[in-house]
Amino acid sequence: MDITHRTIMITGASSGIGEACAHAFAQAGAALVLLARRKQRLETLKKQLEESHGTEAAVMVCDVSDRKQVEDAFRNLPKRWQAIDVLVNGAGLALGADREWEVSAEYSDRMIDTNIKGLLTMTKLCVPGMISRGRGHVINMGSVAGHEAYPNGSVYCATKFAVRALSRGLKMDLTGTPVRVTSIDPGMVETEFSLVRFAGDESQAAEAYKNMQPLTAADIAEMVLFAATRPPHVNISEMLVFPTHQSAARMVHREPEQG
Repeated sequence: MDITHRTIMITGASSGIGEACAHAFAQAGAALVLLARRKQRLETLKKQLEESHGTEAAVMVCDVSDRKQVEDAFRNLPKRWQAIDVLVNGAGLALGADREWEVSAEYSDRMIDTNIKGLLTMTKLCVPGMISRGRGHVINMGSVAGHEAYPNGSVYCATKFAVRALSRGLKMDLTGTPVRVTSIDPGMVETEFSLVRFAGDESQAAEAYKNMQPLTAADIAEMVLFAATRPPHVNISEMLVFPTHQSAARMVHREPEQG
């Protein structure tokens, strides 16, 4: 499906997979609505895309976990930008690595508010227009953590199990419409994810990818673009993607230390 000049909304666009998706869709000729909390990063990305690809782009500075903030920002978008053809729900995070009863209320709330409630807010804002226009695609960023729980990550896993259920349920609710739904579920991807999870501790974050080759944000962006550009009669429901060194959430081959 040709997405030239189609409008793509990407949440979590200021870094990682969201930013990589912005570059991939811009290169394919789409127009972009970039949503994230960090205004300067969004403005820099917008400028890069305009200079590199001649991309039309709008910026929405807001936190998906704050429903009213997102609704207000969406309402203030010019009408031309409110007709979303593809929604990429890329905003999400993990915080800490604690046993379930030891996870702070602050961390639990932030993960639930961002990963589940934020995704729901965006879906509610974009899907009715897709139905009325007779075209659209919701692409949710899931995780291997939505397929299997693992120790010291149960709250994050629960949010990603929810994303998987919401993706499946949304497609069922859209039966009879041409609107498509996809969940892209990566294993280990080297982005700011681990740095955020470990509160900025660079050495701890680096340990996650030590002596193995993880996926890159660009790898996942390629999968997102692939799903979005299939013929209209093709719906990729779910894509579970591992680096070759990984076989399950906590089964990772690491090369032996040299020397």
